[in-house]
Amino acid sequence: MTATAPAPSVLAQGWCALSLLHGKIEHHLERVLETDHGLRAREYSLLDVLSRQHDGDGGHLQMKQVADAVVLSQSATTRLVTRLEERGLLSRYLCSTDRRGIYTNVTDAGMELLEAARPAHDAALRAALAEAARDVRLEPLVRALRSSPTSMAVAA
Repeated sequence: MTATAPAPSVLAQGWCALSLLHGKIEHHLERVLETDHGLRAREYSLLDVLSRQHDGDGGHLQMKQVADAVVLSQSATTRLVTRLEERGLLSRYLCSTDRRGIYTNVTDAGMELLEAARPAHDAALRAALAEAARDVRLEPLVRALRSSPTSMAVAA
């Protein structure tokens, strides 16, 4: 007699679909950004997050905030910052009011690369979502992303 595995719960099925969607999108973004601009998807995300900083109150992000925003550990984020700094895309400097604080800014070269890569990123994201929407397991997630009030025009 052969035992059959229990059917996954609705929650587990949803998590699997979300993981699948994320993987498909990330793979597509990675391929396009690497080919067209020499950037990994995480590098693009880091440049994008850091480009939104400003000099006003709360304008600079601590490394933990950056790590959370790009969904990496603090040590992995530090390594990523170091790689981009070595490429001349980021710079680091000490906080003027707290010598323990280190800020990271996108350099002019980093901003140029980010702006050049943004249209390719957005087009790749739209293409990946359009492809995913054809999969019955992923279509509800794509629809939810497109209708989310926090979604950007990219998902449209």
